[in-house]
Amino acid sequence: MTGPIAGVVGMPVAQSLSPVLHGTWLKRFGLPGRYERREIAPETFEADMTALLRDEGWAGMNVTVPHKEAAFRFCDRVDDSARRLGAVNTVVRLPDGTNEGRNTDLYGFRRNLETAPGWTGTGRGAAVVLGAGGAARAVVAALQDLGFAEIRIVNRTVARAERLSEDLAGSGRARLAAVTAPALEDCDLLVNTTSLGMTGQPPLEIDLAALPGSAFVTDIVYKPLETGLLAAARARGNATVDGLGMLLHQAIPGFEAWFHPPERPAVDDDLRRIVLGAMAQ
Repeated sequence: MTGPIAGVVGMPVAQSLSPVLHGTWLKRFGLPGRYERREIAPETFEADMTALLRDEGWAGMNVTVPHKEAAFRFCDRVDDSARRLGAVNTVVRLPDGTNEGRNTDLYGFRRNLETAPGWTGTGRGAAVVLGAGGAARAVVAALQDLGFAEIRIVNRTVARAERLSEDLAGSGRARLAAVTAPALEDCDLLVNTTSLGMTGQPPLEIDLAALPGSAFVTDIVYKPLETGLLAAARARGNATVDGLGMLLHQAIPGFEAWFHPPERPAVDDDLRRIVLGAMAQ
């Protein structure tokens, strides 16, 4: 018995850690099935997706850059999270042969916070989000759900931050503000959603002097695991959590939908060790 087939599609996907992650869970549960990488070009996205799902019988796939918005248009239906964010990162083929698009980035970011040492709960005051791209959209939505009273979106191009603020203004009670400079005074959480600080990218240059000592700091970048932002925040006594947990947690709903494990897969130290080992290769 070969079991279900799932995978990750994007361009490029050669460095994706998803096969390691899902492969580890398949082994833990002793489940039949496999998880693959497939590179798909934008101009052949719809045809290639149809071939994987209908001709090759895939149970679904993770969708990464640059196809999340195209996947939203491709799917027969989308769940509330995908509709809210306008993007799909997880596709599930349903028993009737139709495809449902989901977005688990919101879930992954939220669970990474909620399970982090030093996290003190929901319903806090202000959060500062650096960046206004697709990742920021999921982060802002998660912070709305967590009950933050105010979310300050910081972006070099304020118009883009304003668009994000307007798009999500009706989906939560938080007051959304678009600003061009970090407003760290009296904030409870600082999140970097940009690629600054990632290996091979320019550093994130930010002065943390105004950041309260009680504020929590997280970075969705996980290469390196401890970014310059996290190192600087930790050095001044702020509680921090790295971005790897977001990647691990966001994978759980897809794994459950495709492979039907007997219980929810765990994100634990052993899984982190395996994924970090793959990152180091």
